[in-house]
Amino acid sequence: MTQGIIYGVGLGPGSQDLMSVRADRLIRGASHVAYFRKKGRTGHARSIVEGMLAPEVSELAMEYPVTTEIPFDDPRYNELLANFYQRSVALLIELAEAGRDVVVLCEGDPFFYGSFMHLYTRLLDRVPVSVVPGITGMSAAWTATGQPITWGDDILTVVMATLPEASLAARIAETDALVVMKIGRNLDKLRRALAQAGRDDEAWLIEYAAMSQERVRPFKDAGESVPYFSIVLIHGHGRRP
Repeated sequence: MTQGIIYGVGLGPGSQDLMSVRADRLIRGASHVAYFRKKGRTGHARSIVEGMLAPEVSELAMEYPVTTEIPFDDPRYNELLANFYQRSVALLIELAEAGRDVVVLCEGDPFFYGSFMHLYTRLLDRVPVSVVPGITGMSAAWTATGQPITWGDDILTVVMATLPEASLAARIAETDALVVMKIGRNLDKLRRALAQAGRDDEAWLIEYAAMSQERVRPFKDAGESVPYFSIVLIHGHGRRP
């Protein structure tokens, strides 16, 4: 029997009309779809494709055993997630070996800070895998500001707010243009790092980029918390004609 293919399909930042034609075709024609979600939740990836799936589609919800309940540097964190990915991969391989194609729904781009990468590296050389790129959330975020993120020779740095404060401040200070992701509980640390770098007045906060709740404002106007889907930007001002 011919093996099925596991497709990692980028959904883009959250709007169906920002998906690629290939992603749309694969999702609408899928007999099996898989997606990540937190236990008890629908899952953002699944919410994005609402109304696109065939009535008879078979769904595989891969529920994270842990998200923010324990620190990511706790040894249990990697152990729990590694076991979770192994179980998920086993289910996908079982379907592929039965000749079934499976579309794995991936927020943004599958190869950009996404969970699919952890499946991909475990699936390689075992079953056929194909990846469909998607528009990243950061691309939607800087588009929402109405300003180019880079000009000429600008250097763009993408950092996680989970970095130590000193490292965060140093990278903010040395780059031309900036994207900060994974803000969440690190908001106060990011605020201090931007101030240390002397760039807090340049920063913008974008919430729910390309979604119906989209909101753009100067970072200095941010409150005490921000939604999960939030990105902070600093625009470059480099060489131009």
